[in-house]
Order: sequence, then C-alpha cells, then structure tokens
Amino acid sequence: MTAASARVDVNVPRFNQAMVAAAVGVAFALHWWPLVAVTAGVLALTRFAGPGWGLFTQAYLRLVRPRRRRPIETEEAGPPRFAQLLGVVFLSAASALFAIGWSVAGWTLALIVFSLALLAATTRICVGCIFYERVIDR
Repeated sequence: MTAASARVDVNVPRFNQAMVAAAVGVAFALHWWPLVAVTAGVLALTRFAGPGWGLFTQAYLRLVRPRRRRPIETEEAGPPRFAQLLGVVFLSAASALFAIGWSVAGWTLALIVFSLALLAATTRICVGCIFYERVIDR
C-alpha cells in the first residue's frame, strides 16, 4: 500500500483535532504557553514517527474505539496528515514566538490552530484537508 492509498479511521483525525483544540484552549485559558509547545511535540511525533507514537491517536485506539459499536469508516490519510503538518508548523512557530517574548503573536498562531481544530472536530470541515485536496493533490 502506498502512502497515497493509505486509509485511516475517520474518527482518528477528529479525535486528534478535539484533543489539540482542548490542549490549546486550556493553554490559552491558563496563559501557560508551554502546553502549546507540548502539543506541537505530540503532533510532530505522531506526524513524523507514525501513529504508533501518537499520544492522542493511541488514546483513541485504546480507549475510545473499542467501545464503539459502529463499523469503522475510513478516509484517505493524506489530507488529515497534511493538516496535522500545518498544525505542527503553526504550533511550533507559536512556541518559538513565546520563547522570544512575542506572546501576542504566539497566541494568535495558537488560536488559529485552536479554531481550525475545533471546527474540524465538531463539523468535519477540515481546512487543511480542503487545502490539500484543492492545491496539493492535483
């Protein structure tokens, strides 16, 4: 199976997006930016080392999916993986901005990720996936 034809349970990206939104939302509410950096690290590890290393992915696969009775619906893995890469880039940039003292710029990037992750988790509208399908996967 090639990377282009890889499939993923549709609920894995949604669960990841919900966890990202929750983590960044808590970080913002507490004004504790290191949680943004940790979230970037979790996403980066998942994206580059694979889903077996993903904290949020493993939480879904071990705790949530075994309790679901519905059949597993799948989707192409490319678009959500690209969206995850965008999350890594934005949260890493936000973390760097926090580290140099540019908190407003850091929170701006972090809240963009929060908003898009929350949108995707609650409506299945994944802006990064749409971008991938319209621009990257031509």
